[in-house]
Amino acid sequence: MAKPEKIVPFTPDITSQKGEGLTRAVARFVLSTGIDAIPETVMALGKKSMLDGLGLALSGSVAESGKIVQKYLQGLGAGSGTATVIGTGMKAPARFAAFANGVGMHADDYDDTQLAVGRDRVYGLLMHPTAPALPAALAIAESSGMTGKDMLLAYQLGMEVACKAAEAISPRHYQHGFHSTATCGTLASASVAGKLYGLELETLLVALAIAASQSAGLRENFGTMTKPFHAGRASESGIVAADLARLGWSASDKILESPRGFFQAHGGGYDLESIQGKLGNPWTFERPGVSIKPHPCGSLTHPGMTRMLELILNNNIKPEEVERIDVGANHNMPNALIHHRPKNALQAKFSMEFCMAILMLERRGGLSEFTDEVVNRDDVQAMIAKVNFHVHPEAEAAGYDKMTTLIDIHRKDGKTISGRADFGKGSPAHPMTYDEVARKFRECAESAGWPLEKTDGVIETVRSIERLQDVRTLTKLLAK
Repeated sequence: MAKPEKIVPFTPDITSQKGEGLTRAVARFVLSTGIDAIPETVMALGKKSMLDGLGLALSGSVAESGKIVQKYLQGLGAGSGTATVIGTGMKAPARFAAFANGVGMHADDYDDTQLAVGRDRVYGLLMHPTAPALPAALAIAESSGMTGKDMLLAYQLGMEVACKAAEAISPRHYQHGFHSTATCGTLASASVAGKLYGLELETLLVALAIAASQSAGLRENFGTMTKPFHAGRASESGIVAADLARLGWSASDKILESPRGFFQAHGGGYDLESIQGKLGNPWTFERPGVSIKPHPCGSLTHPGMTRMLELILNNNIKPEEVERIDVGANHNMPNALIHHRPKNALQAKFSMEFCMAILMLERRGGLSEFTDEVVNRDDVQAMIAKVNFHVHPEAEAAGYDKMTTLIDIHRKDGKTISGRADFGKGSPAHPMTYDEVARKFRECAESAGWPLEKTDGVIETVRSIERLQDVRTLTKLLAK
């Protein structure tokens, strides 16, 4: 097993090589980086994740959590504003639209996932970066009539800040219960808002500090509506932070590196070398990359699901032939995939047992499979009982930067069919094309009952988003 990477101890005066404080260096990166600094390959990857996120906001708008959020906003009197709540005819103030759309993008746990660099960096330690970043970028850009290029740049910068922060923070952060989509996501949204608002450097420092003070989210809530709440609240919180900062609110100017600040309070330390000088060098989208999910469930299941489906199809395995299915992983995976006998769709998203069972029974695992009715079918529960999800020494030795999954399908005739996967479909090692993401977008749009004309319009608009003169052209296609 790989030796854990050294975590830099905290001191009050950790600074960058230029003599700037770390928070100041992050803010300078956000404010000084223009569209020309982002490689075309990174832009293309970002557009795939943007399209993915917008589709998920559509499907999330008809989820139970989406309906509750809409009622909540109406009850607040926040149903009128300048920013679209995707999938509805409602417009709300930017902060509330970002909240609703962030919840929607994460509602089905179908949104993109940041990969890790270090071998001690558990996949789940990192984050779902689009759900906090994109809703803030869309809401502010729409409210101000900005261009697609403005929105795309701010989204890329917010993604980069949050992903590097998630990479840097001590693994203790995630292992002890924090949900990094919620915590680091506030930094994404504040960076997005600061860029689009054109904040001065000192004001952005304050916005980041206000955002960091709002950062919260506990993994105990996985498998409930509160997990997508984390993403929506993170997106909202960054806008609130920037709004207050530009009105003159005060806060620390060194919230990241302070011994009482973000990294210390949330993780007990951080790896300075993972963030200092690393923003845009390389871009996270470029290396190690961001995965787009082919299945609406926790990303930790995806390598196993990809390999499981291959084994089933290549060997034409029938459900009635199966005696037992052994699924081995490193110890961090069952630490996140906590529902071993799920009773509803939300729990099933964090159940390796359900994910293996549904593929065996249906040979697919999409939105139509992750429902309460399917989860509680007798044949599904019976197949779940045949799945043995356990810690495997080979997966443990592979390092936590991989989601190594080993599968042994034991048939009743005594034969065993085995396979291993480190990465799943949609990962940088096995990426989706734009057209494949578009097919997923259509699945999400169909689940929301979205008109085909609008669906195709969104796909083509995002494909060339940098040429869009007014983001409201896009949001019209996402609104009733």
